[in-house]
Amino acid sequence: MSRPPLNSPFLLGFDEIERALDRVARTASDGYPPYNIERLPRDESAPERLRITLAVAGFTRDQLDVSLEENQLVIRGRQTEERERHFLHRGIAARQFQRAFLLAEGMQVLGADLVNGLLSIDLARPEPERVIKKIDIAARD
Repeated sequence: MSRPPLNSPFLLGFDEIERALDRVARTASDGYPPYNIERLPRDESAPERLRITLAVAGFTRDQLDVSLEENQLVIRGRQTEERERHFLHRGIAARQFQRAFLLAEGMQVLGADLVNGLLSIDLARPEPERVIKKIDIAARD
């Protein structure tokens, strides 16, 4: 699926967004590990929250890494082969993965939790302040 470039004369300074969209489009085709993204109910004391849940069955807490790299949430999983085991059938492969999510400015990572093979990462999107700034027009004679 192609998208038009952000080169409209009314869109100034959006070069980073165009590069981010290209990066996301390249990595979106990998389906492992499967994941969900859900919007959690808002209450009066908390901002809008999101939860990303990845199915990481077979991974331990030590084999997973969750990091925030600039404006990307990056989840990595690394399993090592156990040489002393002899399989008659190997249907569950030891597999490495990296899944990245591009976060909007202001998004906050609240924490991560691993329960029953599901890695959940909670995010908050605080309400942005509405800024209106008056620009004075200089008089030149």
